Amino acid sequence: MSINFPQAEEDTVRFWREVDAFQTQLKLTEGQQRFTFYDGPPFATGLPHYGHLLTSTIKDIIPRYWSMKGYHVVRRFGWDTHGVPIEYEIDKTLGVSGRDAVLKMGIEKYNAECRAIVMRYAAEWRQTIERLGRWIDFDNDYKSMDVTFMESCWWVFKQLFDKDQVYRAYQIMPFSTALCTPLSHMESKQNEKTTQDPAVLVAFPVKDRNTSLIIYTTTPWTLPSNLLIACHPDFEYLEILDENSGKQYILLESGLSMLYKDKKKAKYKVVGKLKGKEMIGWKYEPLFRYFADQFSDCFQVIGADYVEADEGTGLVHQAPAFGQEDYDAAVAAGFIHPKRLPPCPVDEKGLFTAEVPDYAGQHVKSADKAIVRDLKETGRLLVATQVSHVDKFCWRSDTQLIRKAVSSWFIRVTNSIPEMLANLESTTWVPSFVKEKRFANWIANAHDWNIARNRYWGTPLPLWVSEDYEEVVCVGSIAELKELSGYTGTLDDIHRDKIDNITIPSKKGKGQLRRVDEVFDCWFESGSMPYASVHYPFENSEGFQGGKFPADFIAEGLDQTRGWFYTLTVLGNKLFNVSPFKAVIVNGLVLAEDGKKMSKSLKNYPDPKTVIDQYGSDALRLYLINSPVVRGEPLRFKESGVKEVVAKVLLPLWNSYRFFYEQTVLFKKTTGNDFVAQFPETSNVMDRWILADCQSMLQFINQEMAGYRLYTVVPRLLQVIDNLTNWYIRFNRKRLKGAAGLDVKDTKAALDTLCQVLFTLVRALAPFTPFITEHIYRLLQPYLGDALSEFSNVKSVHFLSFPTVQESLFDEVIQRKVSAMQKVIQLARTARERKTIPLKTPLLTLVVIADPQQLSDIEELQTYVKEELNIRDIVLTNDEERYGIHLEARVDWPTLGKKLKRDAQVVRKALPDLTQEQLRQYLKDQKITIKGIELEGSDLNIVRVIAKDNPNITKDDGVQYEPAFSEDMIILLDTASHPELIDDGIARDVMTRVQKMRKTAGLVPTDDVRMLYSVVSNPDGVQFETLVSSRQSQFESTVRGPLEPFSSAEGVAGGVILEEEHVINNLTLQLRLCRL
Repeated sequence: MSINFPQAEEDTVRFWREVDAFQTQLKLTEGQQRFTFYDGPPFATGLPHYGHLLTSTIKDIIPRYWSMKGYHVVRRFGWDTHGVPIEYEIDKTLGVSGRDAVLKMGIEKYNAECRAIVMRYAAEWRQTIERLGRWIDFDNDYKSMDVTFMESCWWVFKQLFDKDQVYRAYQIMPFSTALCTPLSHMESKQNEKTTQDPAVLVAFPVKDRNTSLIIYTTTPWTLPSNLLIACHPDFEYLEILDENSGKQYILLESGLSMLYKDKKKAKYKVVGKLKGKEMIGWKYEPLFRYFADQFSDCFQVIGADYVEADEGTGLVHQAPAFGQEDYDAAVAAGFIHPKRLPPCPVDEKGLFTAEVPDYAGQHVKSADKAIVRDLKETGRLLVATQVSHVDKFCWRSDTQLIRKAVSSWFIRVTNSIPEMLANLESTTWVPSFVKEKRFANWIANAHDWNIARNRYWGTPLPLWVSEDYEEVVCVGSIAELKELSGYTGTLDDIHRDKIDNITIPSKKGKGQLRRVDEVFDCWFESGSMPYASVHYPFENSEGFQGGKFPADFIAEGLDQTRGWFYTLTVLGNKLFNVSPFKAVIVNGLVLAEDGKKMSKSLKNYPDPKTVIDQYGSDALRLYLINSPVVRGEPLRFKESGVKEVVAKVLLPLWNSYRFFYEQTVLFKKTTGNDFVAQFPETSNVMDRWILADCQSMLQFINQEMAGYRLYTVVPRLLQVIDNLTNWYIRFNRKRLKGAAGLDVKDTKAALDTLCQVLFTLVRALAPFTPFITEHIYRLLQPYLGDALSEFSNVKSVHFLSFPTVQESLFDEVIQRKVSAMQKVIQLARTARERKTIPLKTPLLTLVVIADPQQLSDIEELQTYVKEELNIRDIVLTNDEERYGIHLEARVDWPTLGKKLKRDAQVVRKALPDLTQEQLRQYLKDQKITIKGIELEGSDLNIVRVIAKDNPNITKDDGVQYEPAFSEDMIILLDTASHPELIDDGIARDVMTRVQKMRKTAGLVPTDDVRMLYSVVSNPDGVQFETLVSSRQSQFESTVRGPLEPFSSAEGVAGGVILEEEHVINNLTLQLRLCRL
């Protein structure tokens, strides 16, 4: 019974379609308490990548879990269909850029082009998400371009407008010249990277003085717009004479290293010192004459406290249209005000305008070189170099941002910071450091939000204004627009091309009010999603708060702390004074295996579709969520990791079911009855242990899922699978096969237990690995009998409730006993591996040294220990001295040295003289005084070691003990070869080889065959026939039949299934499997 996981998953997808599984699950929980989930909308202009698959997996696990817990969890897919990501694609396709090009083309046609591509990959998204196993409603999805969504955005904005939370201002904003629009401060920080820019020192001659001011800048393109130079009033500046040129310059002393490569060799002398405040009001010669007449009162030194001593020369060139600090300083000094704005000779494309004729039409970054060249010719350029620094880039076009003065619309955020931080406290974040550090810091330092974009494909700002902006009307609905404007036509679309021509009569005698040009920042739309996705308040207003808002859970990547999480938080607090979500899982980035960003052009990652087709979605899901990425850390994606999940998790789980199935077939053959599970109490210690382990797991999952800690849940689930496959089934094979020499009741009890554990596991794992659990559940159904009677619909494992903790099955004593047994076995395995002695080789003695409680626990289970470790005798003792076990103090000297300083040497010399009694007392008291020096806690690490020369052991002839240690247990494994064990080893080896032959022949446990042997060569004279006959009961219970001799002279009869020659030590055997 083999399995192809991807094929089985495809079959499961078809089954889910047949039974309309997702909608059926929703109907089963209808009327139950809601668990509200918001889906952060992706753009459909690209195919889903591993980051999307990761968040989709998280967004599937949590709703599945709470659905199985009895909650009604509505899941609707959302699409981000507006904004610069869409427009940028169109601009590249059509080769257009800038306002004039779009207006020439026509906004209606431009928007039609945008609409045509927004859902380009929707079918691929749906197919991938379904194949991933995520249940979400695509048919009842929401799109930000739907008129219902857009109208709710208008409502949100009007609430803020009516609360005086919206204002228009002239501010210096991050500006994307590729997209021809300002960005918010939030967006500008989403793509920061190192770049190279020109770095220049420029001289500004002071009028009526024989000296020049030196400024430093990395934006030469802003120099044509220079109006002022800022100094710090309290700094002390140097006036120097450069002996090579004979010119005098003013700058901070710290700036000399920028003027001279080698300050020690530089030829200059200090001719004076002066405070910054002494320079305020000094006039200087403009660098360019473009604005010299219009701003003739400028071109002087002003004071500004923001000037820093460790940056540049301490004198800062001021271009108020291109820097917020420059603008604020110019306003404070009285040179700039709302009716006298600074020169801004750069258009929306980043090109110089005709106001700067020498560089008109050049992009500002391209013009840097020309400006530097011209400054060199005038003698004003002192130094020109390149500098590497971190700058902001457009998150969509990946082009370097500039800062530029714009008139825009802002939402007040700074006045809500205390409230947002207070409400943040009640939310759960996984990992918590994202909330406590990253997000809290982001909110604490938030700016007012520029929500307007000079674009076309988006929700239009619902503001109608007079030409002088003194009358502003904010519209909150389509009905209100019709009422105010008198428009009587149909408005089933409110994009720019449909409403820009609608005017509203002024109530102040200012003629017709026209809509402003801007559209909403698409982040405003995604932040409005809780309301807009359900067309609130125009629909679904009843029970909205407490039912649909706030969300119980959301999940996105780490980058959304400055994106969706933030905009949700701003609007939720502004509208309803609460955080719009209660819990959030923040995942880290999925990187390529080399640690770089995944790149299509570099082809540095495997295609997600190929990975799913090869290994299956369950394997991919488990790999992703059992990794550091669900703790907000980066994950280097390795295809080998997905493959490993198949080998270490899915195959063992499947093999557990397969083993169960094979034993049920065998059960029917031997008893004549179909196996149907009953779950009564069992007295077998291993049965009780595995059932108790399942209850501990369920209790742990409930606790951790309430805290959304997926990274702790998955390892616990995997531990139970390991306990089932590598401990329970391994140790109970004979019982499950009915070959343990006990009655059929014991076999039935063992099969009942295995069935109960499998049934518990497939339900507990169902949210995490929905495919394999569905597959196994459907195969398990015929055996479950009355266990399914409590469920109303049993067609799918996902229709069942999550397994509840059964207190009666808890058994801490049994778990303690088995834990002690496992520790012994693991330590002994380690000892065997160190001596490279295979498990099939029998050993004589295992000594276990531990405390009385553990020894008592192990004594009860020593039969399992002996059988698993292939050991004849076990000695249980707490007499460490008898076996030469000594305590030894070990020290982390670098750590203790820092604590004790000189006294560390005193301790080092005294340690060898400590007695065993002193070390035992330290273990008990955790403190000791050595030569008057107090040590405590972790200062000493007390370990157990075995003495090299122990008279108590050497007198035991032939004993070779191999030790293995844990904190509270020691084992000594006698690894010597003892003649009396050779026959046991041969017998066990023969059984192993017969079992492998059965597997090679494709036999199943119910296939009865004759097993024959013939001795081909026996130079050591092993009494093989006696060896076999004395162990026939052991052969019959292990390989389901006796091992019989046959003569090598006999011909090969037609009934032979498989015949092989095997060499065991020096013994050569012919082994034969024959039909009965």
